[in-house]
Amino acid sequence: MPGCRVFMLPFVVIVGRPNVGKSTLFNRLLRQNKAMVHDRPGVTRDSLYGRVQGRTRDYTLVDTGGLVLEQGAQLEEEIYEQVREAMHSADLILFMVDGSAGVTALDEQLAAMLRQSRRPVRLVVNKVDGEERAALVEGDFYSLGFDMNMVSAAHGYNMPVLQEAIESSLPAHEEPEDQAAHLRLSLLGRPNVGKSSLVNTLLGQERVLVSSRAGTTRDCVDVILEKGDKRYVFIDTAGVRRKTTISDDLERFSALRAIRSCQRSDVALLVLDALSGMVAQDKKLLSFLEREKIPLVIVVNKVDQIPRKDLGKLKRYFQDELAFCAHAPVIYTSCITRAGLGGLIPLAEKVLGQSRVRVGTGELNRLVRDAVQAHQPPLVKGRRAKIYYLTQPGTSPPEFVFFVNDPGLIKPAYARYLEKQIRKSLGLDVTPVKLFFRGSHK
Repeated sequence: MPGCRVFMLPFVVIVGRPNVGKSTLFNRLLRQNKAMVHDRPGVTRDSLYGRVQGRTRDYTLVDTGGLVLEQGAQLEEEIYEQVREAMHSADLILFMVDGSAGVTALDEQLAAMLRQSRRPVRLVVNKVDGEERAALVEGDFYSLGFDMNMVSAAHGYNMPVLQEAIESSLPAHEEPEDQAAHLRLSLLGRPNVGKSSLVNTLLGQERVLVSSRAGTTRDCVDVILEKGDKRYVFIDTAGVRRKTTISDDLERFSALRAIRSCQRSDVALLVLDALSGMVAQDKKLLSFLEREKIPLVIVVNKVDQIPRKDLGKLKRYFQDELAFCAHAPVIYTSCITRAGLGGLIPLAEKVLGQSRVRVGTGELNRLVRDAVQAHQPPLVKGRRAKIYYLTQPGTSPPEFVFFVNDPGLIKPAYARYLEKQIRKSLGLDVTPVKLFFRGSHK
């Protein structure tokens, strides 16, 4: 945004076996720092990540306990996989164990993995409710070989000390992002869908600058495309532009890497393969993007390999498969024929423009008044929701907060109706929007 210095926040990841209190710690750290907590109908799970505003440093905190697990996979292997992802992506790993259970075999195995990484690791021994208990159990955990904090995430014991330890363990401030960038784009998608070909074809004969941000804790390569007086940045292309082997996991789906890329970009480009259609991995990544309300464009690539007579059938198929994320625009492309590529960046610019829309309170309240007059909230156990007023506290994407007599009276169907009216009235057809409902007394 003009006038802002955009820094890449350090990335702190909580890992550990099940039931050690990862999500409790996540929520405690966010609550301590007054992160906004909203009631939103239809949401059954907390966000994977949030921004913590510390006393001396801000950082992004990720709870691996919220990651969607592969169906049918072995639980232990999934835990190892989460640790491997953290070892690749994190600036600081919080390795969490259960102080009431002592050191388990799985704890020891995870510790051995973490000791082999080059990432800073801090051991968080949870479920320790005071100094007396801490003195009894801390000796058991020295064998794991990490700097340690004894805490109770549920009751708050020693949390200020842990917060100070986290902030002091973070890397030095990085250089600000390229402020001249008109649009920052991240490319997401599974292997072999054509991400590298897409980048290279889009770059074409235009002036290309490759920016490698030395001195950071990650290998981060951004590719810059200049067209006229506009500057477009493709984020984190190190894993996209080089050929990878089966053992190189940069190309496979990773929620941690998706979070990291989307955190730095304005719009995500989710690349799908026209030949293979929507597979489970694609749906998993799109579900994450939709739940986190990431502005995105869906790119169905390799359409040159589809017979012309079958293109209509292909588009109907993707329309059905993508119905749960209906706001995301879809473009059909080919790196061979360059079909659709001319419209890709303008479409991403449209998404960016809508995601930054800001609307005055007066216009919003006229909108909500008309919506309620056209269709009142339904009765719920003899009570009807009353919407007092509507505000927009944020953008990228647009956030709307309805102040109502009782948020519990706003059911998912009526929330969807209100979202539809907002989109129709404000012309927000290609951006995600966030709706929150807050209790209030007029």
